[in-house]
Amino acid sequence: MGWWQVNADTLAGSRFVLSPLAETFASLKLLHAGAATHPGERTWLKAHLPSYQRRLATDPVTALLIRSGLGRDWIADFLTPTPYGDESFEAEVARVREAKPEAARAHLTRSLRGPLPAELADHDDLPERAAGLLTHVWEESVRPYWDRRRRILEADVVARTAHLSQGGWAAALDALRPGTRWLGDNRLQVNLHEYPPREISGAQLLFVPVTPKAGWVSWEEPHRYAVVYPCAGALTDVGGEAVPESLGALLGPARAGVLVLLDSPMSTSQLVAVTGQALGSVGRHLKVLLDARLVERRRAGRSVLYSRTAAGEVLVRAAQGT
Repeated sequence: MGWWQVNADTLAGSRFVLSPLAETFASLKLLHAGAATHPGERTWLKAHLPSYQRRLATDPVTALLIRSGLGRDWIADFLTPTPYGDESFEAEVARVREAKPEAARAHLTRSLRGPLPAELADHDDLPERAAGLLTHVWEESVRPYWDRRRRILEADVVARTAHLSQGGWAAALDALRPGTRWLGDNRLQVNLHEYPPREISGAQLLFVPVTPKAGWVSWEEPHRYAVVYPCAGALTDVGGEAVPESLGALLGPARAGVLVLLDSPMSTSQLVAVTGQALGSVGRHLKVLLDARLVERRRAGRSVLYSRTAAGEVLVRAAQGT
């Protein structure tokens, strides 16, 4: 397993940040996979996968670059520069574009675990091509939904910060993503791969949520390290299509939207942030859904999380035709 050695000062100085580039790269991974299990992700893929595939079909070198960079166990480092926090997409993607060509080729070789394909070996514009594709994904498939996604991410940060204050780092990190947990003795396990441990005491440690179900780690040695993780809120932000018309007619659009969002457990504060509804409105919707036994609640520390019951799941899936 891969783990990092940290100290109390590093943990105390760590923080959660948002990154438009991390959100874009996670979305690119979803597009590249071409399949999803969550209805919201499937809706988003249906809307944006054709454009992504056309883009790669017209640029086979970039297509090969991305296939090579998304290794099974390792992502080419230059594709995922470590976030600083509070940056625009343009500022972040500029660091991809500014990567040295020889460094990009070395990173690709590592992700491939073998020699670089001949079609890439003579190209000095690989960072520019990667930045161009990321910009395409951002402009076409992420930025139209960024305001809503940002609210989902901000709600996740609020919930996890509360979890941290209540249960400490062990509880907060164990719930971050599969493979990440606090091992004790100042050791943070970041994945399940057999990589040598890293000493990061004294460095800045960042936690970065993304809405697609993706995660990875990145670093700028020796000063900055980041753990990217999937947030609790699901990707359900495509033009309102995630709330079926029939379900909206039955429950009312706002209440149906709350039920759809509860594919993943969420707190009242998260639902308020994601939906933009007032606290009182969300509370009334939850009471009706609880009384109808379409949702259930459970306590996690001092927080109360709501999720769909089996009956609620059947109702949503029937309305979605899945």
